[in-house]
Amino acid sequence: MEPSRYEIVVDDGTVVSYLVFPGVGPAVVFLHGLAGSGREFLPTATAFAGRKVILIDQRGHGHSTRVPADTSRAAFVDDVVRVIEAESSEPIDLVGQSMGAHTAMLVASNRPNLVRKLVLLEGNEGSGSAEDNAAMGEYFRSWQTPFATLDAARSALGNSPLAQAWVADLEEREDGFYPRFDPDVMVETINEVSVPRWLEWERVTAPTLVLYADGGMFTEEQKTRFVDRRSGISRVDLFGASHDAHLDAHEQWIEALRKFIEFAN
Repeated sequence: MEPSRYEIVVDDGTVVSYLVFPGVGPAVVFLHGLAGSGREFLPTATAFAGRKVILIDQRGHGHSTRVPADTSRAAFVDDVVRVIEAESSEPIDLVGQSMGAHTAMLVASNRPNLVRKLVLLEGNEGSGSAEDNAAMGEYFRSWQTPFATLDAARSALGNSPLAQAWVADLEEREDGFYPRFDPDVMVETINEVSVPRWLEWERVTAPTLVLYADGGMFTEEQKTRFVDRRSGISRVDLFGASHDAHLDAHEQWIEALRKFIEFAN
Protein backbone atom coordinates (compact mmCIF):
# COMPACT_ATOMS: atom_id res chain seq x y z
CA MET A 1 0.00 0.00 0.00
CA GLU A 2 1.25 3.48 -0.89
CA PRO A 3 2.28 5.77 1.98
CA SER A 4 0.64 9.11 2.77
CA ARG A 5 2.64 12.24 3.58
CA TYR A 6 1.78 14.32 6.62
CA GLU A 7 3.17 17.45 8.25
CA ILE A 8 3.19 18.90 11.72
CA VAL A 9 4.30 22.40 12.67
CA VAL A 10 6.24 22.53 15.93
CA ASP A 11 6.56 25.40 18.38
CA ASP A 12 9.43 27.19 16.63
CA GLY A 13 7.57 27.14 13.29
CA THR A 14 9.53 24.26 11.78
CA VAL A 15 7.51 22.01 9.50
CA VAL A 16 8.27 18.32 10.09
CA SER A 17 7.22 16.11 7.18
CA TYR A 18 6.83 12.34 7.33
CA LEU A 19 5.47 9.36 5.43
CA VAL A 20 3.10 6.81 6.94
CA PHE A 21 2.58 3.30 5.63
CA PRO A 22 -0.69 2.03 7.15
CA GLY A 23 -0.66 -1.22 9.07
CA VAL A 24 -0.92 -2.76 12.50
CA GLY A 25 1.00 -1.59 15.53
CA PRO A 26 3.27 -1.20 17.20
CA ALA A 27 4.51 1.29 14.63
CA VAL A 28 8.11 1.23 13.41
CA VAL A 29 9.64 4.70 13.13
CA PHE A 30 12.77 5.29 11.02
CA LEU A 31 15.23 8.19 11.33
CA HIS A 32 17.72 8.83 8.51
CA GLY A 33 21.27 10.10 8.71
CA LEU A 34 22.76 13.53 7.99
CA ALA A 35 21.97 14.95 4.53
CA GLY A 36 19.48 12.16 3.90
CA SER A 37 15.73 11.80 4.17
CA GLY A 38 13.08 9.29 5.07
CA ARG A 39 12.89 8.04 1.49
CA GLU A 40 16.17 6.15 2.05
CA PHE A 41 14.12 3.69 4.06
CA LEU A 42 11.44 3.03 1.44
CA PRO A 43 12.93 -0.42 0.60
CA THR A 44 13.11 -1.17 4.33
CA ALA A 45 9.49 -0.13 4.81
CA THR A 46 8.49 -2.54 2.05
CA ALA A 47 10.07 -5.38 4.02
CA PHE A 48 7.75 -4.55 6.92
CA ALA A 49 4.53 -4.62 4.90
CA GLY A 50 1.61 -5.07 7.26
CA ARG A 51 3.19 -3.07 10.08
CA LYS A 52 2.56 0.64 10.43
CA VAL A 53 5.79 2.31 9.32
CA ILE A 54 6.68 5.99 9.73
CA LEU A 55 9.58 7.61 7.83
CA ILE A 56 10.44 11.03 9.28
CA ASP A 57 12.28 13.75 7.39
CA GLN A 58 14.17 15.31 10.28
CA ARG A 59 14.36 19.09 10.43
CA GLY A 60 16.69 20.54 7.81
CA HIS A 61 16.16 17.51 5.56
CA GLY A 62 13.86 16.19 2.87
CA HIS A 63 10.42 17.78 2.80
CA SER A 64 10.81 19.35 6.23
CA THR A 65 11.90 22.96 6.78
CA ARG A 66 15.23 23.36 4.98
CA VAL A 67 16.71 26.02 7.27
CA PRO A 68 15.19 25.62 10.74
CA ALA A 69 15.77 28.21 13.43
CA ASP A 70 16.99 25.57 15.88
CA THR A 71 19.45 22.77 15.09
CA SER A 72 19.97 21.59 18.67
CA ARG A 73 19.68 17.95 19.59
CA ALA A 74 16.73 18.86 21.83
CA ALA A 75 14.85 20.26 18.83
CA PHE A 76 15.40 17.08 16.81
CA VAL A 77 14.22 14.96 19.74
CA ASP A 78 11.13 17.08 20.31
CA ASP A 79 10.17 16.76 16.61
CA VAL A 80 10.30 12.97 16.78
CA VAL A 81 8.32 12.92 20.01
CA ARG A 82 5.64 15.09 18.42
CA VAL A 83 5.30 12.71 15.46
CA ILE A 84 5.18 9.62 17.68
CA GLU A 85 2.52 11.14 19.90
CA ALA A 86 0.49 12.17 16.86
CA GLU A 87 0.65 8.76 15.20
CA SER A 88 0.66 6.16 17.96
CA SER A 89 -1.18 5.51 21.22
CA GLU A 90 1.33 2.81 22.23
CA PRO A 91 5.14 2.55 22.44
CA ILE A 92 6.85 2.22 19.07
CA ASP A 93 9.95 0.52 17.69
CA LEU A 94 12.47 3.26 16.93
CA VAL A 95 15.21 2.76 14.31
CA GLY A 96 17.93 5.25 13.37
CA GLN A 97 21.03 5.37 11.19
CA SER A 98 24.07 7.57 11.93
CA MET A 99 22.73 11.00 12.97
CA GLY A 100 19.30 9.39 13.11
CA ALA A 101 20.68 6.75 15.48
CA HIS A 102 21.91 9.52 17.74
CA THR A 103 18.49 11.17 17.65
CA ALA A 104 16.80 7.84 18.34
CA MET A 105 19.07 7.17 21.32
CA LEU A 106 18.19 10.56 22.82
CA VAL A 107 14.47 10.01 22.26
CA ALA A 108 14.66 6.64 24.02
CA SER A 109 16.63 8.22 26.87
CA ASN A 110 14.38 11.24 27.35
CA ARG A 111 11.03 9.55 26.71
CA PRO A 112 11.35 5.86 27.62
CA ASN A 113 7.56 5.52 27.75
CA LEU A 114 7.42 6.02 23.97
CA VAL A 115 10.02 3.46 22.85
CA ARG A 116 9.41 -0.29 22.98
CA LYS A 117 12.62 -1.33 21.16
CA LEU A 118 15.58 0.68 19.90
CA VAL A 119 17.76 -0.05 16.87
CA LEU A 120 20.94 1.92 16.14
CA LEU A 121 22.73 1.46 12.82
CA GLU A 122 26.24 2.95 12.68
CA GLY A 123 25.68 5.19 15.67
CA ASN A 124 27.29 5.91 19.00
CA GLU A 125 27.28 8.39 21.86
CA GLY A 126 28.53 11.19 19.59
CA SER A 127 31.90 11.70 17.99
CA GLY A 128 33.73 13.69 15.34
CA SER A 129 35.74 16.89 15.11
CA ALA A 130 34.85 20.43 14.12
CA GLU A 131 37.53 20.25 11.42
CA ASP A 132 36.04 17.14 9.84
CA ASN A 133 32.55 18.60 10.05
CA ALA A 134 33.68 21.81 8.37
CA ALA A 135 35.34 19.78 5.59
CA MET A 136 32.07 17.94 5.04
CA GLY A 137 30.32 21.28 4.68
CA GLU A 138 32.85 22.37 2.08
CA TYR A 139 32.20 19.17 0.15
CA PHE A 140 28.47 19.88 0.03
CA ARG A 141 29.14 23.49 -1.01
CA SER A 142 31.33 22.21 -3.86
CA TRP A 143 28.31 20.69 -5.60
CA GLN A 144 27.66 22.70 -8.76
CA THR A 145 23.96 23.18 -8.17
CA PRO A 146 21.49 23.29 -9.63
CA PHE A 147 22.19 20.14 -11.61
CA ALA A 148 20.74 20.57 -15.09
CA THR A 149 19.50 16.98 -15.22
CA LEU A 150 19.46 13.89 -13.04
CA ASP A 151 22.11 12.40 -15.32
CA ALA A 152 24.30 15.42 -14.64
CA ALA A 153 23.81 14.87 -10.92
CA ARG A 154 24.77 11.21 -11.25
CA SER A 155 27.87 12.17 -13.20
CA ALA A 156 28.89 14.67 -10.53
CA LEU A 157 28.07 12.65 -7.42
CA GLY A 158 28.99 9.14 -8.55
CA ASN A 159 27.20 5.83 -8.48
CA SER A 160 27.59 4.69 -4.88
CA PRO A 161 24.40 3.69 -3.03
CA LEU A 162 24.64 6.91 -1.01
CA ALA A 163 25.08 9.03 -4.14
CA GLN A 164 22.12 7.27 -5.74
CA ALA A 165 20.05 8.12 -2.67
CA TRP A 166 21.08 11.78 -2.93
CA VAL A 167 20.15 11.89 -6.61
CA ALA A 168 16.80 10.22 -6.01
CA ASP A 169 15.99 12.84 -3.38
CA LEU A 170 16.84 15.94 -5.43
CA GLU A 171 14.18 18.63 -5.66
CA GLU A 172 13.23 19.66 -9.18
CA ARG A 173 12.72 23.39 -9.79
CA GLU A 174 12.37 25.40 -12.99
CA ASP A 175 16.14 25.86 -13.33
CA GLY A 176 17.27 22.37 -12.36
CA PHE A 177 17.69 19.95 -9.46
CA TYR A 178 18.66 20.96 -5.93
CA PRO A 179 19.63 18.99 -2.80
CA ARG A 180 17.03 18.91 -0.05
CA PHE A 181 19.46 20.23 2.56
CA ASP A 182 21.58 23.30 3.25
CA PRO A 183 25.35 22.80 3.81
CA ASP A 184 25.51 25.31 6.67
CA VAL A 185 22.62 23.60 8.44
CA MET A 186 24.35 20.25 8.00
CA VAL A 187 27.50 21.56 9.69
CA GLU A 188 25.52 23.11 12.56
CA THR A 189 23.62 19.86 13.00
CA ILE A 190 26.59 17.50 12.95
CA ASN A 191 28.54 19.72 15.37
CA GLU A 192 25.75 19.09 17.87
CA VAL A 193 25.79 15.35 17.14
CA SER A 194 29.55 15.28 17.77
CA VAL A 195 29.13 16.11 21.46
CA PRO A 196 29.25 12.82 23.46
CA ARG A 197 26.06 11.97 25.34
CA TRP A 198 27.19 9.13 27.60
CA LEU A 199 24.74 9.90 30.41
CA GLU A 200 21.81 9.80 27.98
CA TRP A 201 23.01 6.47 26.56
CA GLU A 202 23.34 4.99 30.05
CA ARG A 203 19.74 6.02 30.86
CA VAL A 204 18.21 4.10 27.94
CA THR A 205 16.10 1.20 29.21
CA ALA A 206 14.58 -0.13 25.97
CA PRO A 207 15.93 -3.41 24.55
CA THR A 208 18.55 -2.26 22.06
CA LEU A 209 20.13 -3.64 18.91
CA VAL A 210 23.34 -1.96 17.72
CA LEU A 211 24.53 -2.72 14.18
CA TYR A 212 27.93 -1.85 12.77
CA ALA A 213 29.36 -2.23 9.27
CA ASP A 214 32.83 -3.62 8.67
CA GLY A 215 33.43 -0.69 6.33
CA GLY A 216 31.72 1.87 8.55
CA MET A 217 33.03 4.98 10.26
CA PHE A 218 33.84 3.58 13.72
CA THR A 219 36.91 1.77 15.00
CA GLU A 220 36.53 -1.51 16.87
CA GLU A 221 37.57 0.31 20.04
CA GLN A 222 34.76 2.84 19.58
CA LYS A 223 32.22 0.11 18.87
CA THR A 224 33.20 -1.96 21.89
CA ARG A 225 33.30 1.00 24.26
CA PHE A 226 29.80 2.07 23.23
CA VAL A 227 28.20 -1.39 23.41
CA ASP A 228 29.89 -2.29 26.70
CA ARG A 229 28.67 0.87 28.40
CA ARG A 230 25.23 -0.72 28.89
CA SER A 231 24.21 -4.25 29.77
CA GLY A 232 21.91 -6.40 27.67
CA ILE A 233 22.81 -4.87 24.29
CA SER A 234 22.58 -7.02 21.17
CA ARG A 235 25.28 -6.34 18.58
CA VAL A 236 25.24 -7.44 14.95
CA ASP A 237 28.08 -6.83 12.48
CA LEU A 238 27.30 -6.37 8.80
CA PHE A 239 29.92 -7.49 6.29
CA GLY A 240 30.83 -5.97 2.95
CA ALA A 241 28.92 -2.91 4.15
CA SER A 242 29.53 0.80 4.47
CA HIS A 243 28.33 3.42 6.94
CA ASP A 244 25.14 3.41 4.85
CA ALA A 245 24.58 -0.32 5.28
CA HIS A 246 20.81 0.04 4.96
CA LEU A 247 21.54 0.93 1.33
CA ASP A 248 24.43 -1.37 0.40
CA ALA A 249 23.90 -4.39 2.69
CA HIS A 250 20.14 -4.40 2.50
CA GLU A 251 19.50 -8.13 2.92
CA GLN A 252 21.73 -8.41 6.00
CA TRP A 253 20.16 -5.25 7.41
CA ILE A 254 16.61 -6.51 6.96
CA GLU A 255 17.39 -9.95 8.37
CA ALA A 256 18.87 -8.52 11.57
CA LEU A 257 16.23 -5.84 11.92
CA ARG A 258 13.27 -8.16 11.45
CA LYS A 259 14.65 -10.76 13.80
CA PHE A 260 15.11 -8.22 16.58
CA ILE A 261 11.89 -6.27 16.13
CA GLU A 262 9.67 -9.28 15.59
CA PHE A 263 11.13 -11.65 18.16
CA ALA A 264 12.91 -9.68 20.87
CA ASN A 265 11.16 -9.58 24.24
